[in-house]
Amino acid sequence: MIAVAQTSYWSQVWTSDAVLEALPIPVYTTDREGRILAFNAAARELWGGATELDAMRWSGFRRLRHPNGRTMPPDDSAMALAIREGRPIHGVEAIAERPDGQQVPFLAFVTPLRDDAGGVAGAVNVLIETSSTEAAQQAQHHLAAIVASSHDAIVSKDLGGIVQTWNESAQRVFGYSPEEIVGQPITILIPPERQHEEVEILRRIRAGEVVDHFETVRVHRDGRRMPVSLTISPIRANDGSIIGVSKIARDITQQKESEQLIHALMREVNHRVKNQFAVILSMVRETRSRASDPAEFEVQVRERIMALARSHDLLVKGEWRGATLFELLLAHLEIFASQERVRLAGPTIVLQPMALQYIGMAFHELATNAAKYGALAPPGGTIDVSWSIGPERQFILTWTESVSGPALGEAKSNGFGTVVLERVTPSAIAGTGRIDYRADGIRWILSAPLDSIEAQQDADFGLPRMEPKSSGS
Repeated sequence: MIAVAQTSYWSQVWTSDAVLEALPIPVYTTDREGRILAFNAAARELWGGATELDAMRWSGFRRLRHPNGRTMPPDDSAMALAIREGRPIHGVEAIAERPDGQQVPFLAFVTPLRDDAGGVAGAVNVLIETSSTEAAQQAQHHLAAIVASSHDAIVSKDLGGIVQTWNESAQRVFGYSPEEIVGQPITILIPPERQHEEVEILRRIRAGEVVDHFETVRVHRDGRRMPVSLTISPIRANDGSIIGVSKIARDITQQKESEQLIHALMREVNHRVKNQFAVILSMVRETRSRASDPAEFEVQVRERIMALARSHDLLVKGEWRGATLFELLLAHLEIFASQERVRLAGPTIVLQPMALQYIGMAFHELATNAAKYGALAPPGGTIDVSWSIGPERQFILTWTESVSGPALGEAKSNGFGTVVLERVTPSAIAGTGRIDYRADGIRWILSAPLDSIEAQQDADFGLPRMEPKSSGS
């Protein structure tokens, strides 16, 4: 029997034919206000239940949506429109939402029903579910678009390992065109020593497993080996049986290179930090042995650590490859003197990190001594720093102070600064250092093999090229 939601004369007329209940497609009727009068079992099943039809209008669905997913007000439904305009509306697409949240695409075929006077008294609606065909086609087109536009190589093969499909990114990653590789065994891409991986992968796929993020090595068409990350899944037929394998491959060459670079940088940073600690500990020890009181010790240690920090800043700016000698001099002199009192001259030399730090320590001790006892203490004193490359690539630097009047004091010949200038800095760069105490100021001469101080340079070194500077520049 047809189910009747509300008894009326017209509902009895419209549902008098018992054939309606036997129809395999969903059919229901409403009065002119949209109240559901009758429906068959197929309609109830499509609605997902029909327990609250007295409170519903125009259909038994929980909610309706337009084909684009936008919510459709009930008064805009095909049933409401057909009754309002008094005309048949056939083949209107919509999406219905069941009480369990499932969405069902369908076509509505609505025909108005009229009373004896010819007025619209209601309508009958025939619903055709399209999810079984249209949704499957849409899903297939959607999946095909994803595969075609993916940046990852997506490949399918049968259980014998023969390539069946090959997307554009697979050609980009591995170098083979679809014409070259479809129908060929996937083992073309596998190095000889890794052929066993294919056997193990197929075994796991036949067992229904998914092989996720498997990192290995594959061979490009040009013969080079490349690290890849694989995600491998079984392809199933409609009956659930496994008929093939889908494989997503991602070239992780850059990732591996980045990981190696990070590890190398970490080792380098660890090495440099240990060196810095060794320098600081030596500096603290030497400063403590020569400081006359704790306050003096604190000041000297703080100033020397800040000097190391200035050299360190140059290293960071140069990405730990080095900095120019000119930059190093400016970093340590600019806090003590104006450019008019300092003259610098020499070729552009990029110092390697170790040389930069130890020569920087020497410049700090020289500048500090000049500010207290030497050329920067009285007005008018000047500092000349010149460097050159002599025979057999020997680097020679000369720091010369000139005092126009009497200095404020005499530099200590046995202080920490002397140790740095004569022993610490020269030995760190396989060179020699000599201090001359002259009447008009000290002179320091540093000599070392150029190879022990100069950074290895190439066209992409990236540091600014500093030209020799003279007075006032």
